[in-house]
Amino acid sequence: MRTLRIAAGVEAASLVALLGNLLTTHTPAVSALVGPLHGTAYLVVIATAWPVPAAAPSGARWLAVIPGVGGLLALRRIRDRPLGGS
Repeated sequence: MRTLRIAAGVEAASLVALLGNLLTTHTPAVSALVGPLHGTAYLVVIATAWPVPAAAPSGARWLAVIPGVGGLLALRRIRDRPLGGS
């Protein structure tokens, strides 16, 4: 869960950085550095959300696939899931 939390934060923050760069200076160096970071964080979110037992019945696995904010949505869905319930 800790890895998912970190990756979700990096994914969302890197998306904000990419969009901010696109709307302001559009510096190619920022895109070249932050783009791969965002892509890697996206893949880590999916890879870490999939095996979480609480993710399957809550639909969090499929939320994790949403680019940019999927990790945060999956974390919220997993955290809001009652313990031991369906």
